[in-house]
Amino acid sequence: MHNFSEWLEIFRQELLHIDGIQVAVLVLGVSEVLLARANSIYLYPTGIAATVLAIYSLFNVGLYAECLLYGYYLVMSVYGWWYWSRKKDQKPVRVSFSSRTEWIITLSIVFGGFLILFLFLSSLTDSEVPAWDAWVSATGWAGMWLLARRKIENWLLLNISNAFAIPLLFFKALPLLALLTIFLFVVACIGYFDWLKIARKNLLNDNPVTV
Repeated sequence: MHNFSEWLEIFRQELLHIDGIQVAVLVLGVSEVLLARANSIYLYPTGIAATVLAIYSLFNVGLYAECLLYGYYLVMSVYGWWYWSRKKDQKPVRVSFSSRTEWIITLSIVFGGFLILFLFLSSLTDSEVPAWDAWVSATGWAGMWLLARRKIENWLLLNISNAFAIPLLFFKALPLLALLTIFLFVVACIGYFDWLKIARKNLLNDNPVTV
């Protein structure tokens, strides 16, 4: 493990060698989360741009499995953009709580995705942390699906993913991305409580209290 001064040096070296595409990915990634917290549909075009650039960067360094994971995020972003927009003659999708069926699907994505990714990473790659990496990705997948459905629990799943991703990124000597993930974790906590207020208000409007 690195000591504090070594982490600072690794962080300094990352800043010195970061390229324009990486900067764009970081800026767009932060913007996407802030827009999600604001419940703005523009989170999707922002996220799509960030994901495309991330896939380009990952492909150039030979991280092909990571490209597939980001490809999933791209598909879910396109789906989310369509689902939030919907047709003009339909009611807009509102922030709400997940139903029992949606929780079953969410847990299926988490544990099914974890198993598939773990088997893939442990048998077909030289990953040092297949279980850790698989868990971060599987919970992130579930969070993205809930975000696309505009369910407030997306923040919980995304922050489970973030909580495990932070030490993983430090372990892999990527302090810049680890610090970004810490920031995203904090924003997601705020976003959860913001969406919780909106969901409760929607629920109250749908079921007004009569005297």
